[in-house]
Amino acid sequence: MSTKDFIEKDFYKVLGVPKDATEAEIKKAYRKLAREFHPDANKGNTKAEERFKEISEANDVLGDPKKRKEYDEARALFGNGGFRPGPGAGGGGSFNFDLGDLFGGQPGGSGQAGGGFGGGLGDVFGGLFNRGGAGTTRTQPRRGQDIESEVTLSFTEAIEGATVPLRMSSQAACKACSGTGDKNGTPRVCPTCVGTGQVARGSGGGFSLTDPCPDCKGRGLIAEEPCDICKGSGRAKSSRTMQVRIPAGVSDGQRIRLRGKGAPGERGGPAGDLYVVVHVGAHPVFGRKDDNLTVTVPVTYPEAALGGEVRVPTLGGPPVTLKLPPGTPNGRTMRARGKGAVRKDGTRGDLLVTVEVSVPEDLSGKARDALEAYREATADQDPRAELFQAAKGA
Repeated sequence: MSTKDFIEKDFYKVLGVPKDATEAEIKKAYRKLAREFHPDANKGNTKAEERFKEISEANDVLGDPKKRKEYDEARALFGNGGFRPGPGAGGGGSFNFDLGDLFGGQPGGSGQAGGGFGGGLGDVFGGLFNRGGAGTTRTQPRRGQDIESEVTLSFTEAIEGATVPLRMSSQAACKACSGTGDKNGTPRVCPTCVGTGQVARGSGGGFSLTDPCPDCKGRGLIAEEPCDICKGSGRAKSSRTMQVRIPAGVSDGQRIRLRGKGAPGERGGPAGDLYVVVHVGAHPVFGRKDDNLTVTVPVTYPEAALGGEVRVPTLGGPPVTLKLPPGTPNGRTMRARGKGAVRKDGTRGDLLVTVEVSVPEDLSGKARDALEAYREATADQDPRAELFQAAKGA
C-alpha cells in the first residue's frame, strides 16, 4: 500500500464504522465482514477476494491503536481525502504533487511552497511502514527466547510449595559490543529488510506472509566489523541465578510457565518465558493420587473385628483419629477430609487411609491359648463355603 493510498482510502468506510468507533466495535465489524468475504467461502469470486483484501487492510490500520492514531493525524493534515489544491494552485484544477519529496523532507520539491515539511510527517508514516524520516533508523524490538529448566523437590515441598534457586543459561545482550553485534558499536541497517528484520513473501489469496530476513537473521542490523565474542549476533551466553517460587500442590512431571522470566529481549522487546519441569521425590509413608494423599495403616485383628479408634499420621500436621467399625475387612479405605494436597483453588484434597490387618509372626503362650479358644468357638463357620458353592454353580 502506497503512502498516497494510505491517506486517500477511508478505512472507516471500508469497515462501516464511525470515526469514533471503539476498538471492540472495529473488531466486531471486521470479524463480520471477514466471515462474509473470506476467500474460502467465496472460491473463484475475485470481487470478494478484493473486498476481503480491503477489509484486512483497513483492520490492520484501525485495529492497531498506534497505526490508527497516525492514520487519523495524516488524514486530518490533508483534509480526509487526499490532497486539495489551494488558491492559485494552477489552472484547470490539476495539482501535481510528488509524494517522495513530501515524505523525504526535501526542500524545494515539486508542489512545495518554500522549505518543505521537514521530518515530522515522515515520522508519522515511519511507524506504520517501518521507515523513518530522513536519516532515521527503525529496527523492531525482538522478544527474548523461552528457557526450560528442571527442579527436583521433596514430596513435602511439592505438597506445601517451595522457593528454590535456579541457575539458568540463556542468550542475552553481548556485553563486549553492548548488544550491537559490531566491534565498534556502529552496525548499519540491513538493506534487504530496511531494518525491519522481516521480508515478505506472497502466499496467494491476497495474503502476504513474512519470514525472518536471511541476511540479518531477523535483527534488522548488520555488523560492519563483527564482534569477536558474539560473531555479529549481538547475543552471548549469560548465566544467572533466580529464586523461583514453586506453587503448592505440584505433581511429578508438571511443567510450570513463568511469564517474562526467560531470556531478555532485544531493543526493548519483552523477555521470554521460563518453563520449569518439576520432579518429585518419593515419601517413605505417604503416596499421592491426584489431589489426595494416600497412606496404609496396619491394624490388629481385634481392632478390625471388634472395631475401635486408630490414630493416623498426616503430612506436616497433627495425627487424626479414625473410627473403625466392627468387622472392618482388610484393604478397606477410609477418608480423612482436608488432609491431602493443595488444589489450584487453595482448598485441600483428602487423606485416603487403607487398612491393613497385621498378622503377628510370634505369639506368646497366653495369646496363643486365647486364639486357640477362638478357633474352637468358630469351628462351625467356614468363610470359604460360598466360594465353593459359586465355583460349582458356574
